[in-house]
Amino acid sequence: MISRLIIAAAITLFFTPAALIVAQEHPEHPKKGAEHPKKTGAEKQVSNADISAGIKKNIDAQSKKSTDSKFHVNYQGQDLALDLIRVHDDRLSDLGGGKYFACVDMTATDGKTYDIDFFLTGSPGKMKVTDTSVHKVDGKPLYDWKEENGTWHKVPAS
Repeated sequence: MISRLIIAAAITLFFTPAALIVAQEHPEHPKKGAEHPKKTGAEKQVSNADISAGIKKNIDAQSKKSTDSKFHVNYQGQDLALDLIRVHDDRLSDLGGGKYFACVDMTATDGKTYDIDFFLTGSPGKMKVTDTSVHKVDGKPLYDWKEENGTWHKVPAS
């Protein structure tokens, strides 16, 4: 009887996706070698390189518009003037439905490092940022990501 319970538990755990058990820091990015859904007509496939280029282009364009040549984000009522350190190319994600995710590290004039999450839409060469939020300050997360029924949600940091 006990061996049947152990076998049943092992089979159940084997088929339970790990993403549903543990909250993840960021939305999972497509696995290397995984193909995007086939597009038809004039639609172009968006690659991780397109997402990376899109976020860099957005940060550069916003920085050029500002008088201090910095990228600005509002955080807790403060206007943060930021410089790009790096794009987390390992965190780029195609979320489906023409939505994409990018995460970057930026440094502020006060010396703090900010991890900024970006959501984008668009096609290669024409990516548009739709949402930006400060995810971490000096490595300390303000929120985590958790997947529920195929949709990612922000949850309080653990």
